[in-house]
Amino acid sequence: MKRYKIYKFAFLIFLFTAIYACVSEENDVPQDIEINDFVWRGMNAYYYWQNEIPDLADKRFTSQPNLNNYLMGFQTPEDLFQAVRYQPGTIDRFSWIVDDYIALENSFQGITLNNGMEFKLFRNKTNTSNVHGIVYYVIPNSDAALKGVLREMVFTAVNGTQLTDTNYEDLLFGANPNYTINLANYNTGNPTLNGNTIDLSKTQLQENPVAITKVFTEGSSKIGYLLYNQFASNYDDELNAAFATFEAEAVKDLIVDLRYNGGGSVRTSTYLASMITGQFNGKLYAKEFWNEKVMKETNPDFFLNNFTNQIDNGTIKKSINSLKLTSVYFIVSENTASASELVINGLSAYIDVKLVGTKTVGKQVGSITLYDSDLLTKNGPNFNTNHTYAIQPIVLEIKNAEGKNEPNGYSPGQNTTGVNLPEDFGQISGNVNLGVLGNKSDPLLERTINYITTGSKSSGKFINLIKKEQITNSKLQRPFSQEMFVEGFRE
Repeated sequence: MKRYKIYKFAFLIFLFTAIYACVSEENDVPQDIEINDFVWRGMNAYYYWQNEIPDLADKRFTSQPNLNNYLMGFQTPEDLFQAVRYQPGTIDRFSWIVDDYIALENSFQGITLNNGMEFKLFRNKTNTSNVHGIVYYVIPNSDAALKGVLREMVFTAVNGTQLTDTNYEDLLFGANPNYTINLANYNTGNPTLNGNTIDLSKTQLQENPVAITKVFTEGSSKIGYLLYNQFASNYDDELNAAFATFEAEAVKDLIVDLRYNGGGSVRTSTYLASMITGQFNGKLYAKEFWNEKVMKETNPDFFLNNFTNQIDNGTIKKSINSLKLTSVYFIVSENTASASELVINGLSAYIDVKLVGTKTVGKQVGSITLYDSDLLTKNGPNFNTNHTYAIQPIVLEIKNAEGKNEPNGYSPGQNTTGVNLPEDFGQISGNVNLGVLGNKSDPLLERTINYITTGSKSSGKFINLIKKEQITNSKLQRPFSQEMFVEGFRE
């Protein structure tokens, strides 16, 4: 397993910073633009599309005062960050700037301000300006779980106010951590209040992403099932323990449910792929492609992610529990992104990968966290404690051992072997039918088990569905829900 070190390039960043400081006697960055200076330095050094942005060119500014004049043209760091992104929203869809890096760091470990109710919002069938929410997941031990919120619950008002396409952000995602949901009966897409309410409170909540581990016995076959909701490295041991269960049960087929997994750590993605297999130890899992400067000045081995037989957290190494499978089944959705897609892509070069669900996001790029220090790391020299800004720019594209990825996402039954089948938020049966996660009442799980046992890919009545578009969902409202990032960068 590679260690993330780019000492030569880090030295060049340090040298570049020193040269700028010495070009002019006026070598101090004015305090009112020091954050802008950090943003520019970070994007100049590591941004994947640096060569496409003239204002990020290495020779664009001849001195620090010259750069300062440019930086003073932006009122906020956010304005500058937006200005130096490459076609934001079209090409660069996933770079972020934050004013609180503690919240950013927490999010990567599954810690968020959250009441534990995950839901999707849809327009009402008749009055399309009105909106209703449908709960699809409840985080165990959260406030929502303790208050009795359940999967499939429908709500159409908050604090007694009807949800609309203009007020849902304030009512559900505003600054107030407390609100009351008004429950409703689905009524074929035109929900009606039923008089029940639930009071919810958001707290700092840490979610164990290894949500469900289960083994199904189908005849003489044992099928493992894992609901996995985030590639969070602080739960690598729990992930490994799940595979110890599968190994002990002599699982021959495996379903990994990534329908709610927006991604996370590249390193953990490599671990999961190694747990599913095990027979490819040391072989290339995925290769990273960074900007020209980084690629030129860095040891080529840095960019290689290889299958491994050990979890290495820097101090302790643990053996990986592996199944040595030659095929695997993934449940996916429009919320499946980044590191989840990387597992699909990385494994597809070696084993038979089949999908059940709907088209994934198509995020084959990754990021690192950059901080305001000479080396752009949190532990680098001259770390600036005057602010808590950090940037999470896209710095790499990642491809499998065959040099492939799917920037437009994986479509089950179309560009990837599998079965196209959405979760039933009312568009299939006329009523909400999500079933119980980890139980065969869940239509996607039941269909995947049937796919394994019969080989049938036909979706029957589900082939010509009317698509039900979500307005948004609770995870998408958290800015780092679809990240793929490199951990321990230059550690």
